Amino acid sequence: MAEFTLDLNDDQKQVRDWLHGFAADVIRPAAAEWDEREETPWPVIQEAAKVGIYSLDFYAQQFFDPTGLGIPMAMEELFWGDAGIALSIVGTGLAAVGVLANGTEEQIGTWIPQMYGDANDVKVAAFCSSEPDAGSDVASMRTRAVYDQAKDEWVLNGTKTWATNGGIANVHVVVAVVDAELGSKGHASFIVPPNTPGLSQGQKFKKHGIRASHTAEVVLEDVRVPGHCLLGGKEKLDQRMARARERAQSGGERVKNAAMATFEASRPAVGAMAVGTARAAYEVALDYARTRTQFGRPIIDNQGIAFQLADMRTQIDAARLLVWRASWMATTGKPFESAEGSMSKLYASETAKKVTAQAIQILGGNGFTREYPVERMHRDAAIYTIFEGTSEIQRLVIARTLSGMPIR
Repeated sequence: MAEFTLDLNDDQKQVRDWLHGFAADVIRPAAAEWDEREETPWPVIQEAAKVGIYSLDFYAQQFFDPTGLGIPMAMEELFWGDAGIALSIVGTGLAAVGVLANGTEEQIGTWIPQMYGDANDVKVAAFCSSEPDAGSDVASMRTRAVYDQAKDEWVLNGTKTWATNGGIANVHVVVAVVDAELGSKGHASFIVPPNTPGLSQGQKFKKHGIRASHTAEVVLEDVRVPGHCLLGGKEKLDQRMARARERAQSGGERVKNAAMATFEASRPAVGAMAVGTARAAYEVALDYARTRTQFGRPIIDNQGIAFQLADMRTQIDAARLLVWRASWMATTGKPFESAEGSMSKLYASETAKKVTAQAIQILGGNGFTREYPVERMHRDAAIYTIFEGTSEIQRLVIARTLSGMPIR
C-alpha cells in the first residue's frame, strides 16, 4: 500500500510539467475562441490525442497510479488551462469510469478503447444518467430497460439530459430502471454501441459556462442492445436485484446503484478540476495586483487586496489537500467513513466559485470584461457546485454518513 505523501515523485513531476505545457501552449490560446463558438473543440482534442493525452493508455496510467494522485494532478493542470476545453478532453472519462465501476473485464477491454478512437480518428463517449425530472433525485428515473429474453436483447426507452457529449458520442453509457419497485436500487447501466437505431440527440444546451463542452439531451426510442451490453452481465444483475429485494423486506443495509458507483469514483476528480480553475483565477489576480497601480502604488500593497489573495491561496491549497486525501484513500481501498470523497468535491467546488468571484473583484472593471479571462473562469466555476452531485447533495451525503441518520 502506498504511503500518503505530499511529495510528487520524479515521474509525476514530469507528467505534471508536460500537461502544464500543453495547457499553456495549446489549451489557453484557444480558450476564448471556443467559448464564444460554443462548439466541441475537435482540433484541440485531436492535438491532445496526437501527443498522447487524449488516450486510453494515458488515463489508465494515471488511474492506476498507486499513490492515487495521477488523476487529480492531471485534472488540475488541464482545467488550469481552460475548463470548457479540458472537459471536452476528459469528458469521455466519466463514461469510462462507468464501465470500470460496473463492467466485466471483457466489457472494459471491448468498449473503453472504442470511446477514445485513435489519433487519426478521435472518438468521444457519453455517460447518461440525469433526466428532466431526475437529477439529484435518482429514484425518480423514468428511462426503462426491458429484457427481451427471446432475442437476448434489452429495449431502452426514455430521455436523458445534461449528457456531456450526448448525441455526438461514439459510445453511450445509459443508466436505466430495470425494477421500478426497488427505486434507485433497481437501476443498471447499459452500453449503447455506435450507430444503434433509436438513439438520437435532443436539445443541445446553450450554457452559462464550460461552453466548449457539448451538453445535450439523449433520446432513446425502442433502442435495442444485445444482452452482453448490460454492464456486469445479467447473472450479476439478477443476484444484485435479489439481494436488494431481501434487504428491502428486512430493512437491511443499503445497496448502491450503478450511477452512484460512478459518481463516487469521480467526485475527487471533479474537485481537482475545480482546484485547477480556482488556481488559474488566483494567478491572474495575483499578477494583476502586482502590476496594477492606483494612488501611486501597486494595489497588492493594500491590505484589502493582499488579504484577499492570502485567503484565496489558503483555500486553494486546502481544497487540493482534501482532493489528494480522498484520491489516495480511494486508490488504497480505504473506506470513505466520513464521506471524504464528497467533502473534497464540496469544498473544492465552493472554493472555485468564491476564488473566481474574488478575482473579478480584484481586477475591478477589467475583470468584468472578456479582455481578461477571469469572467470566463467565474462562469465556468459555477458548474462544479452543480454537476455530479450539487453542493446540497454533497452536504446531505456527508451529514448522513456522519450521523447514520436518513436525513432529508
